[in-house]
Amino acid sequence: MSAHFELETVLLAQGIGLIAGVDEVGRGPLAGPVCVAATILDRDNLPEGLDDSKKLSAARREALYEEIFARALAVSVVFAPAAVIDAINIRQATLAAMTRAAQALSIAPQFVLVDGNDLPNLPCPGRAVIDGDAISLSIAAASIVAKVARDRLMARLDLLHPGYGFSDHAGYSTEAHRAALQRLGPCREHRRSYAPIRLLIGIDA
Repeated sequence: MSAHFELETVLLAQGIGLIAGVDEVGRGPLAGPVCVAATILDRDNLPEGLDDSKKLSAARREALYEEIFARALAVSVVFAPAAVIDAINIRQATLAAMTRAAQALSIAPQFVLVDGNDLPNLPCPGRAVIDGDAISLSIAAASIVAKVARDRLMARLDLLHPGYGFSDHAGYSTEAHRAALQRLGPCREHRRSYAPIRLLIGIDA
């Protein structure tokens, strides 16, 4: 089943016209930030083919990313870097970034649909939707924006920190990434609170 606009339609029928979708990408990687995006779609100008970013090819995500920015009423992107993740943990860093993303929209939302089962502090009412990126078009759009924005950032970080292959694996724990860590040690983009990095640099949990 593809993402749809039914959750938004129910809210629209209640007179709630500005509905934001919020999603994150990058909880699991060993390196790089977690990225959160928020989108307020125009119900009269919805991009075609929106769906959970994980179901789409890289080329399709790139094309939809441009379409979302061209058609949406508002879009925001927020990054929580590795240092913040290490300081307050990945859950709290993600929730804080979700709050910032909702607040950063150029149009204030009246309601926020958030992917997952945690609801961050929001400037308006909201609802957490488990597997929301596969259900809600607004959350699916946010998932696409977050994924493309983070992948683009990781490609830039690959130029700043060559040898780790960030542009190939986006910081996830692949065999090639682990081998590079053994060879080079961690850089400032690595999450030192994550077990593989802690073990590598000799810090106990």
